[in-house]
Amino acid sequence: MNLASVGTLLGGLGLFLLGVIMMTDGLKLAAGSLLQTILRKFTQTPIRGLLSGVLVTGVVQSSTAVIVTLIGFANAGLLSFAQTLWVIFGANLGTSMTGWLVATIGFNVKIEALALPLIGIGIALKISGSGTRRGAFGTAIAGFGVLFIGIDLLQEAFSDVSANITIPTGDGAIVIVYLLGFGVLMTFIMQSSSAALAITLTATQTGVLPITSAAYVAIGVNIGTAVTSAIAAVGATSNAKRTAGAHILFNVITGLFAVLTLPLLLPALIRMQEATTGNTNPTISLALFHTTFNAIGVLLMIPIAGWMARWLGRQFTAQDNTLVKPQFLDDTAAEVPELGINALRCEVSRAGKTAIETTLATLNGGLSRPTAAATTQSISDLGETMNDFVNSLHRNELADDASIELADVLRAKRCYETIAHQWEPLIPFPDSQLGEAPFVTQARTLLGRAQPELPISEPQLTTEETDRSYRVLRQQLLQAGSTSHITVAQMDRSLNAASALRQILKKAVEAQELLRAKPRSLPPEGADA
Repeated sequence: MNLASVGTLLGGLGLFLLGVIMMTDGLKLAAGSLLQTILRKFTQTPIRGLLSGVLVTGVVQSSTAVIVTLIGFANAGLLSFAQTLWVIFGANLGTSMTGWLVATIGFNVKIEALALPLIGIGIALKISGSGTRRGAFGTAIAGFGVLFIGIDLLQEAFSDVSANITIPTGDGAIVIVYLLGFGVLMTFIMQSSSAALAITLTATQTGVLPITSAAYVAIGVNIGTAVTSAIAAVGATSNAKRTAGAHILFNVITGLFAVLTLPLLLPALIRMQEATTGNTNPTISLALFHTTFNAIGVLLMIPIAGWMARWLGRQFTAQDNTLVKPQFLDDTAAEVPELGINALRCEVSRAGKTAIETTLATLNGGLSRPTAAATTQSISDLGETMNDFVNSLHRNELADDASIELADVLRAKRCYETIAHQWEPLIPFPDSQLGEAPFVTQARTLLGRAQPELPISEPQLTTEETDRSYRVLRQQLLQAGSTSHITVAQMDRSLNAASALRQILKKAVEAQELLRAKPRSLPPEGADA
């Protein structure tokens, strides 16, 4: 193999991967909340969940994006794990669409006539619609074109080196393990089953890989996606681990079945292909085999899906419910910006629930100074973790409405951090002169209604009403201090406590509204939480 062929091979692989990345990122951004809407509304039954997984994965060309979306919904409690199972199975079946795309278009269409215009149109849309969904769709179209240029270069490279490459063939155990391992290794190195399958198809098209050997490699590619899922789940949330576990079990069981039945299944599919189409193209045969054994894998799951859900549920449970450790944030959630924002919203709500409950405990005399300080530090530490997560979100392009939504969530986060730093004046509250003043009674009521996970009730007590009660209380305290009914020190402590409680109320109500806000116009420059 000469250097020129190696360069062509690496360049073709690089362009294919770049095209896949551009397509996936562009389609994820262009689809926006549509992907979430489909998965939320059409997963109530196993059949609908399966079809949703196939459809969405076929559109965005990334089972990873779909699985990450599922993790986000499971974390937020929007989907049960049993519902996500069938979408996972459908996502695995949906990945076989890549094989058909490459086999039917990539090898049969004049690349210059298709790919170059697509790149030109896509870039024009990208430039003219930067930051919009039109621009994101342009990125996807351009990626589609780049992908096919990569396939063309791969085909050229394999044609040049086909005479110098010898692939082990046969049905011996060692040969089968070698071919399976090669498929797993390709997927692991490239972190893309689509790219690994495209290389396998190209090697088959150019005669480097016989169809039987290519089929074993394709099975290895399928199993290889389970390895990437396992790596992605390390250090992730329990829901992410359950989802990755389902993905792994599906791929391993399906792969084992495909290995055992290949000597019978592959020839039968080739005969069916020849009888129905008169075509013996090996790339079509390989795409057909890849789709068929994944479809049979779905059928194999029918009797064991319930058991699988229960078993994985027992294996992966939340081991650490402390405030500092995030329950919704992990690297997988950051891969899909809108899902990452949803996960961040859930984490901010969790911090807000703790902040409000701690405030109420303080008003009831149930909070010591060390406990208040520790809770404040925990919220601050969790805030730093959320900041790091937001930085990882920014590695992906955000649409304008997603950026505005993220800004609202961050402002809510700032509100709860502000609340956590207002507890110090409230700690001596039971010994203050506030007693059961109307302001304090209203504050308890308003805090109870301002929990982040509760719907905003109408009609509700407003901060304007509590402000009036606060001003009355402040005047009463000043008058009591000036007439020696209480000491000046008592007056100061009570005024500080009342002022802190007033600030907490404003931030709690503001945060609740922000966490439920719909995307709107950008906030004015200089606005702060």
